[in-house]
Amino acid sequence: MRYAVLVTGPAGAGKSTFSTAFATHLRMARRTAHTVNLDPAATGDAFEYEPAIDIRELVTLEDVMTEMGMGPNGGLVYCFEYLLQNMDWLEDELGGYDEDYLIIDCPGQIELYTHHPFLPILARNLQRMGIRTCAAYLIDSQFMEDRYKFFSGVLSAMSAMVNLEIPWINIMSKMDLVSPAPSSEGASEPRNGRRTRRDISRYLDPDPLLLATARDGRVENGRFHDLNRALVQLIEDHPLVSFLPLDLTSTESLEVVVSHIDFTMQYGEDEEPKEPNDLDEGDFPEAE
Repeated sequence: MRYAVLVTGPAGAGKSTFSTAFATHLRMARRTAHTVNLDPAATGDAFEYEPAIDIRELVTLEDVMTEMGMGPNGGLVYCFEYLLQNMDWLEDELGGYDEDYLIIDCPGQIELYTHHPFLPILARNLQRMGIRTCAAYLIDSQFMEDRYKFFSGVLSAMSAMVNLEIPWINIMSKMDLVSPAPSSEGASEPRNGRRTRRDISRYLDPDPLLLATARDGRVENGRFHDLNRALVQLIEDHPLVSFLPLDLTSTESLEVVVSHIDFTMQYGEDEEPKEPNDLDEGDFPEAE
């Protein structure tokens, strides 16, 4: 059985960094993992490991913008249309990987996840090839600096989940930039500020009341109160989104995220048990 994780999310969420750390963790656990780059705009220094499969071998955003006269957004859409027209290329590239874990690093254009059919079609093609597929959606912890920005991230995650229709987890990345601990004397302040554990939990399991009230409990933005109330009702009626905190400076944090991805895809459920080595039949020649 082959497995694929679509690493998705807005630009700057840490998708490539997470993909590299994810692959390193699996390799250290003696699991076979390969990174796949589906970002035609990626630069050469974006990856610590050379991707096993790279869309830039098929089409690059730079070439499309130069030859077709398109802007970056239209160029990305064209690149994915071209990929879907050449799925036999991707199928041939994937054909050499059996019983492997594929970590697919996707571009940061939100429209690809929420509006266009490209990634849902790609996910269905991966499943048709017998690859068990799930997605991880990352948003940056800096979204907690602004409640309205945070809830736009929640709604984009919800929209992408509904659009792709595959097993899914949401991840709050760069949690090392947020500290739940009180500031110690002489310690530098985290970029995204210090928050109580209770405050952080209201973002990891989104509390719609954050959108409806100000910090002191007063209703704010009366002009948009009805809209905010409608969004609160939508999130309460469809509580699909919650986030796993990811701190890449903590091995334990990464292990928790990897275990959730494994569980989401039911990793290893269909694997046949391996026969134990037999000392009498010479399976351990170095011990003879």
